[in-house]
Amino acid sequence: MSDKEQTMTDDEMRRLRDETRQMRDEARRLRDEAARMRDEIARERQDMQDKLTVLDDRGGQWSDYLEVRGLHVEFDGFVAVKNLDLSVEHGDLRFLIGPNGAGKTTVIDAITGLVPAAGSATFRGEQLLGRKPNNIVRLGVGRTFQTASVVEELTVLENLQVAEGFRRKGRDLLRRPGAPSQNVRYMMDVCNLTADADRTAGTLPHGKKQWLEIGMLLVQDAHLLLLDEPVAGMTPAEREQTGALLKRCSRNRTVIIVEHDMEFMRQFADSVTVLNQGEILAEGSVEDIQNNEDVVRIYLGGDNQ
Repeated sequence: MSDKEQTMTDDEMRRLRDETRQMRDEARRLRDEAARMRDEIARERQDMQDKLTVLDDRGGQWSDYLEVRGLHVEFDGFVAVKNLDLSVEHGDLRFLIGPNGAGKTTVIDAITGLVPAAGSATFRGEQLLGRKPNNIVRLGVGRTFQTASVVEELTVLENLQVAEGFRRKGRDLLRRPGAPSQNVRYMMDVCNLTADADRTAGTLPHGKKQWLEIGMLLVQDAHLLLLDEPVAGMTPAEREQTGALLKRCSRNRTVIIVEHDMEFMRQFADSVTVLNQGEILAEGSVEDIQNNEDVVRIYLGGDNQ
């Protein structure tokens, strides 16, 4: 064998060794990726089981209820909410109604850390008051606004993936979203948005933007939903679909809705709290509220039929 042939053989051997090393590294990477995917699937499966399981908190099996005691909010001496006590059980679709300026939105602003407040507000045994809004979100509390807060340049799918990514920690925050998770696919279906997955959020009609914002809370695993006038500006068909969506959400979550649409309240509320001048005027079923003389006089007027 000539020196040239020997040299070529040595080069080929080195190349083969390099290729073998690369193949081993790739095999190791694939094993690690497969293990990561198995762990992620297991977590998502557990998340789905948690979402679809309705537990009775009154039987001591679930602590997903909101308890507010002595909530007090002032702005430059003006009392917006006065020593308010409020309890909302898991599985309850609670409507918060009252005249303009009654303090409805301020209550949910205080619970979500957007305005300073005195008193106590606990969810799942965790004190919410005094925490930063992003830390309250991580405790499973989600909030929507009268104008949907979606990223209009992103697609429906991308908005949901970004929202889901808020649950990640550490280096996982840097991981780019890949294929939609089982959680995202499921919530798109729940919110009637599967057909709009690749549509940019800015092109959605008003109702679907609200559904997307609700979906963004659901993929974050929010168990307390605080929704500010979710059906304002919707068509009758959108209102019906939104009501059905909220009923479905409330089966295994605590849901509070600030609302002025009395017909929507009558159709979908499990219970109602009426505020007036920062205090609770009345609480009870829809029938109780419609028959309450103070509520009729101060708020409902002739619209109590």
